[in-house]
Amino acid sequence: MATGTAIVVASGKGGTGKTSLTGGIAACLARLERKVLCIDMDIGLRNLDISLGMSDRVLMDFSDVVEGRCTLDRAAVSHPDLPGLHLLTAPIRLPDSVDERGIAALLDEARQQFDYILLDAPAGLDAGFRLAACAADRAIVVATNDASSLRDAQRAVGELNHIKQVHLVVNRVQPKLLRRLRTTIDDAMDTAGLPLLGVVPEDPKVVLAANRGKPLILTGRRGAANACLNIAKRIEGHRAPIMRIR
Repeated sequence: MATGTAIVVASGKGGTGKTSLTGGIAACLARLERKVLCIDMDIGLRNLDISLGMSDRVLMDFSDVVEGRCTLDRAAVSHPDLPGLHLLTAPIRLPDSVDERGIAALLDEARQQFDYILLDAPAGLDAGFRLAACAADRAIVVATNDASSLRDAQRAVGELNHIKQVHLVVNRVQPKLLRRLRTTIDDAMDTAGLPLLGVVPEDPKVVLAANRGKPLILTGRRGAANACLNIAKRIEGHRAPIMRIR
């Protein structure tokens, strides 16, 4: 029996748009008729439900499943407009009994029910990051094009050496800024030391969609929405253009 793929989405620092990107890619995979589970691993600072437009639907969190208070079927709520998209949110506080072994068991169960599991890791490289990445099959490191973000992306890569497939997404790219700095996306790849999975432009529709409680892909097919769709297709193994921004 085929099993799903768990992908941790991480960044070395905050402000990269990682959570919005996680929601954007997950919604696009669901749009491609895949069954997708998003797990918010940002304990105490969860925001993935806002990006997905599911704030009023979440009752249980992943600690309820790990500790046996609720089944995964009951805890993972489905999106009202994208039936293939599901969310399992983070607890406000992490119980001491929830450890890497419990997360690994949760992912083993989720792989039997979903094609993809996207884990939104907390920014930084502390214990929450390690918990999110402990049992993932693949990783996406999200960075912006500024030097400090790319340096932090390098550090994140160093903590993901147990994962064979690690890719870079350069997010929130502003073409005018790139031209002024005379930099390219190739420079970002060289600095982070990762193969490129996608480039996502800065797009005001990302914030507008979140405020309206609607996944970005349901608002149109341009800008960041199109970039996320291309990333989803590349995750699936299909040929899709990487947006080149100069």
